[in-house]
Amino acid sequence: MSVRLDRLPNGVSVVTEYMPGLESASVGVWVTAGGRHETPAQNGIAHFLEHMAFKGTERRSALEIAEAIEDVGGYINAYTSREVTAYYVRVLKNDVALGLDVISDIVLNPVFDTSEIEVERGVILQEIGQALDTPDDVVFDWLQEAAFPDQPMGRTILGPADRVRSFGKSDLSSFVDQHYGPDQLILSAAGAVDHDQILRLAEAAFGHLAPSKPRMTDAARWSSGSRVEVRNGLEQVHFTLGLEAPSYRDDAFYAAQLFSSVLGGGMSSRLFQEAREKRGLCYSVFSQLGAYDDTGMMTIYAGTSGDDIADLSRLCIDEMKRAGTDITERELERARVQMKAGLLMGLESPSSRAERMARLVAIWGRVPSLSETVEKIDAVTLADLRDFGASLTRGEMAMAVYGPAEDALPFEVLQDRRVA
Repeated sequence: MSVRLDRLPNGVSVVTEYMPGLESASVGVWVTAGGRHETPAQNGIAHFLEHMAFKGTERRSALEIAEAIEDVGGYINAYTSREVTAYYVRVLKNDVALGLDVISDIVLNPVFDTSEIEVERGVILQEIGQALDTPDDVVFDWLQEAAFPDQPMGRTILGPADRVRSFGKSDLSSFVDQHYGPDQLILSAAGAVDHDQILRLAEAAFGHLAPSKPRMTDAARWSSGSRVEVRNGLEQVHFTLGLEAPSYRDDAFYAAQLFSSVLGGGMSSRLFQEAREKRGLCYSVFSQLGAYDDTGMMTIYAGTSGDDIADLSRLCIDEMKRAGTDITERELERARVQMKAGLLMGLESPSSRAERMARLVAIWGRVPSLSETVEKIDAVTLADLRDFGASLTRGEMAMAVYGPAEDALPFEVLQDRRVA
């Protein structure tokens, strides 16, 4: 890899990777500010701010922002997560400077026009309404809330509608002042890019920013809990379990990823084979690992009928426990190959590379080489997987269930089954 990383004197990180043979590039700014950095009164404002970045700057109207990129055949977008807000473009190599100019403009110079705030408020309220009509969106928000009650990590990214209705220009400006300092900005570019050019452009766009003050983030505090809501208008029960898992920084992170893959990462996984192929209890079932700066969550999800929810929830607990005791070398090797293949396939996309580099700089302050990452995957042993599996019976567990769930087993019953 030809990864290069520099930092401007004020703290802005600039990381690039040249990818030979490409005619396009992905360029973006990742801001290490998201839902977990909001106060209760600010819940939803990081996402609102992401929307408002596209609604006009000191130099461009909302239409001119879109036209600047689409007139050259490019693509512009953004997203908000619990720890990051990202703004990025995909453009041809001759338009990299333009792409970076537009991205830096929307990040640094939004005008927060009051009329545009009202328009976008309506858009976001529609987005919230759409999410509330999507059961598998709702249930994952509830799971997060059950695992991290009364703290930023447990709140929704979109925020509650009553908060969104109250945000004004001063609220948006205040969040930018608090969390969009140069130490929180990572400029990441991959594809047909020249590092020295990107660095010069970054200095011109961001070099004037005054260094930001150190920022404190409250540690996430896991808690065992549940939320079950019976809704008979749905066809399926949406069932989720969340189990305490390592953070990105934890040595056990790779073992946890591999364990999750064995348990429910694909068609050959234990949950898929046992719950769907052998017993026909569901159409969708999987497990996945999510990691944050200081904690993580292994999530099990399944959708099933009200008649089968009790059997399916018991099966999920039993398969998780069984994997912790009898996982095999063959399963480990399959998961290892799948993980490395997924990593390598993802690196074929400049957008994926730019996002990966930004995430690694945010976590480690550097971009570990691909060989270093592969070595860590290869170093995981069967004992490591079994140790992680055993930890799932001791750590915290959360549950969320939504749908025709009259016959769902109580949380306490599944909790006792897990630790027995």
